[in-house]
Amino acid sequence: MYPGRTSKGGLAMNQEDLLSGWMEEYVRGEASVETMDRLEKEIQNDPTFREEFLDYLNVDLGLSLQAASTFSEESSLVEFSAPKRRVSRRTWIGAAAAGLALLLTGVVVIQNQRSFATVTKRIGSGGLETGTKLKGERFELDRGIVEMQTKLGARIVIEAPASFQFESVGRLRLFHGRIAANVPEAAQGFSVLTTKGTAIDLGTEFGVDVRPDGESEIHVFEGEVIAESKDGVRQNLQGGEAFSLNSETGLSRELRSSAFVRPDELSLFHLENADGMRGQSDQMLTELRSDPALITLLDFETDNELPPGRYRMVQGRWPGLRAPEFVEVGDHMKLDVGGDRDWSELTLAAWVRLDRLGAPYQSLLHTDGWSMNNPGQVHWMVTRHTTMRLALSANTLATGSIEKEGYPDSKTPVLPAKGRWVHLATVYNSKEGSVRFYLNGEFDSDSHQEVAHPARLGPAEIGNWDRQDRKLSGRIDELIILGRSMSDAELRNLYEVGNPYKREGNS
Repeated sequence: MYPGRTSKGGLAMNQEDLLSGWMEEYVRGEASVETMDRLEKEIQNDPTFREEFLDYLNVDLGLSLQAASTFSEESSLVEFSAPKRRVSRRTWIGAAAAGLALLLTGVVVIQNQRSFATVTKRIGSGGLETGTKLKGERFELDRGIVEMQTKLGARIVIEAPASFQFESVGRLRLFHGRIAANVPEAAQGFSVLTTKGTAIDLGTEFGVDVRPDGESEIHVFEGEVIAESKDGVRQNLQGGEAFSLNSETGLSRELRSSAFVRPDELSLFHLENADGMRGQSDQMLTELRSDPALITLLDFETDNELPPGRYRMVQGRWPGLRAPEFVEVGDHMKLDVGGDRDWSELTLAAWVRLDRLGAPYQSLLHTDGWSMNNPGQVHWMVTRHTTMRLALSANTLATGSIEKEGYPDSKTPVLPAKGRWVHLATVYNSKEGSVRFYLNGEFDSDSHQEVAHPARLGPAEIGNWDRQDRKLSGRIDELIILGRSMSDAELRNLYEVGNPYKREGNS
């Protein structure tokens, strides 16, 4: 906070407000000679204000150039020249008297000499420690998640794997990766540049996803963003809309807000003891791998053990680890496990993060060959009602069951409003004719079967099953298929040691 100063009218004013007013008058071309003299003195005497003034001009110039479509995307330097405003010759002469001359005579400001943002939080992010000043250098984020705040107050979360570079306080170039930005009014105009185009903020919260092949999408959570393609085609996006920059005219997309870790979610993660918590989870998985009833356990960390299919490996629920992501119709992962025998008991469990709701069924695991003549085939899914379902072919519900669609469903919606990671589990016992559902380690409900065939596995798919009505949109982590019934206590413990969020912040 700057010390107080008295205005010409003799009324005490906050110095910070005064300085902001002077800067606004300057960029509008309305600054008086007296105001320019005051700015000159502040720039000479206060290094902090001098840097803030540079940032202010940088953002103003960036917005003007974006509007005129004249900004050179290839340069990491920004030239400041006299704005084409209504400014008198006398005003320019007074401004050039001292430090303002640097800004007003077209001298190049080399961006990587000043910091544009500071890392405020990190989880498993390697070299980007909290407090790191981000200048004009390019960063390769191989693992983890970092949050940073620009000097104008924009909060940005970047998930690995990612490569990015600040070009100014209001411009970030994203070579590949996924970011979410929360931009206050003071930082309006913050832009994210990709090889396919640019997202220009108009006061909002938005995300940008750039795949390794350069495909780029903009997702607007709140407010408004300008999506500008490389060819200059512009599209104004409102909250709830998404846009692909990959074609000449662009393409509307389905909003996938939960595909992005946003600042409010990052605060829920274990920041200080993430590695310790993950160690407990790894120990539990080690014990399960030695369970004689284990059919399969996929943590998706070893490349040569990844199942075939079409999917993208992205950040897992533990920052620094991985999970497969399914987005398009046809994205899938093929399995062939547990076949050639009947399973009288079966436990299915996985961590799930769905990006969006609305598909009739989001397939978590569907065996091939569903038919009433092939009893026991297993279909595990999330329904349009956001409830969990376990359906086995040729099984029937007991008389008086409350399920309305003919299959065992959980009672409680299994997905929180903002997506995020949840642990889903179901336990099937054909001898007892029961299906039990669990959400985040807690028993939800059970369903009784009049006819209950032993479970049949074998060839199966995770994901979209090449059909629109089976379209999974999201990530799956730590899939467990066990040929026995896990107890309530086991499932509670499986959730607790594997939960990446702080206990008090669970959703």
